[in-house]
Amino acid sequence: MLPSRPVSRVRLLPSAVADRIAAGEVVERPAAVVKELVENALDAGASRIAVTIEGGGIERITVEDDGAGIEPADLALAVERHATSKLADERLIEIATLGFRGEALPSIGAVARLEIVSRRQGATEGAAITVTGGAKGEARPAPASPGTRVTVRELFFAAPARLKFLRGPRAEADAAIAALRRLALAHPGVAFHATVDGREVLSLGPATMEARAGRLLGGEFASHAITLAAERGPMRLSGLVGPPSLTRATPAEQHLVVNGRPVTDRLLRTALRVAYAEAIERGRHPVAALFLELPAPLVDVNVHPAKTEVRFRDADAVRGFVIAAIRTALGGAVSAPVAAAPLRLAPMGPMGALAEAPPPPLMGLPLIAPPRAAVSAPAPAAADHPLGAARAQLLATYIVAETADGAMILVDQHAAAERLAHEALKAARASGAVPSQALLVPAVVELDGVSAARVVARAGELAALGLAVEAFGEGAVLVRALPAALAGADPAPLVRDIADELAEDETTALTLRLDAVLARMACHGSIRAGRRLAPAEMDALLRAIETSPGSGTCSHGRPTWIRLAKADLERLFGRR
Repeated sequence: MLPSRPVSRVRLLPSAVADRIAAGEVVERPAAVVKELVENALDAGASRIAVTIEGGGIERITVEDDGAGIEPADLALAVERHATSKLADERLIEIATLGFRGEALPSIGAVARLEIVSRRQGATEGAAITVTGGAKGEARPAPASPGTRVTVRELFFAAPARLKFLRGPRAEADAAIAALRRLALAHPGVAFHATVDGREVLSLGPATMEARAGRLLGGEFASHAITLAAERGPMRLSGLVGPPSLTRATPAEQHLVVNGRPVTDRLLRTALRVAYAEAIERGRHPVAALFLELPAPLVDVNVHPAKTEVRFRDADAVRGFVIAAIRTALGGAVSAPVAAAPLRLAPMGPMGALAEAPPPPLMGLPLIAPPRAAVSAPAPAAADHPLGAARAQLLATYIVAETADGAMILVDQHAAAERLAHEALKAARASGAVPSQALLVPAVVELDGVSAARVVARAGELAALGLAVEAFGEGAVLVRALPAALAGADPAPLVRDIADELAEDETTALTLRLDAVLARMACHGSIRAGRRLAPAEMDALLRAIETSPGSGTCSHGRPTWIRLAKADLERLFGRR
């Protein structure tokens, strides 16, 4: 229990303390500073925005634009709390700008050393002002180009406790560039340039929405994305959605924009998931860039200080519209599954190791269908095979097997093969470096610049897992070898998933997250749902499951096989 404290009299906090508390709601890390300053530049009508980051944004952040600029007489007011040029009145119901609270500049100035230099378009002279830890200087004349340049130095020097909660400089810089990429995607007509510690990491000229999405989300997405355009009443939805064959391990590449504002909206992400629900594998996430436009009174953007969340007046209408529009773009609504009588079956636990022989290399099995003319009696189910003999394959996904004691076994071929590949990779690593197999032709995998740099930075650790990668220009990596257990797998989705895994916690050594990375690899190296298997392949998979530890579930915790005893079948049909 927390120690009790005596109740004190109510008092007003000093303005400097209040400003720092307010700053914590808006400026929690360097990425938030970049986001707020770039949004100000966009609201000022900038056609070109340049961002400079040093020391992860702690040492310096500079955002320079060619927008409308600030009048010298307004500079002092611009750094006061709740001062804004973006609201026509006090109703807060028709907000058409990205920023409107009037808190960003004073909040940044409360915890850092802030300098603003600005010159109105058409003016002959500019002006500057500084704010240091909440202490505001006087506005003064200063030479300046048309537009505004905001420089933030020594972020959180006035709130040093916040520094303890930041990640490393590279991770903070990556987060800031990710925020910039989201804004760049939402505003394709604006040029964006960014440098990190003197290295250019982003250079985008004005472009169409399709071209900008292609630059930021990769060439594969640009080549295969489906254009979406739909209207319903006052709502309009446009953008690009990936085909069901193009998915990611996380929803990180789902970019949602509402009235020009990048958002992280649960309702829209749910709509996206529902639209793809029966078209992609469970646990995978589609790639999309969606732009929703609707009248300002129908959406409340005044929900969160960071302005990343919105609330719709008619949430059901928005959800239904987005789902229908995406399904139509994908080629028609996906039909709902037929409801069946409830059947509760407990998945079997992990199989014990029944033999010393290692599981066979399933990736190398030939994909040969049995001749239709050669129909023979089914092979008997040997008593020493707990999973019996394969009898059929259903929906190109499930194997039906029969045991010697009359039980029926249902196997999810992808989940089972994924577990086997995962165990093979773990065993290989436990015995030393994972064996690799060189590709006959190295594969080029396109990523965004940040993800590519992230993967290349871990090239040494990935090589120990059998994956050989190296830099290949801006925004791409070259794959020279794959783990031998994954021979034949497509390197591109594998590398993208690993990039997503590395992005989740870049400060943690890869060796501490190896099992998660190996699970991602195993998923890409296993037999896929939808692949037709020959009888020999199905039986080989059953035998491998029997001899592999932990084979009752896949790497994601789903059951790999289910057993229906003869008595269970008799109860289902009313025979007991």
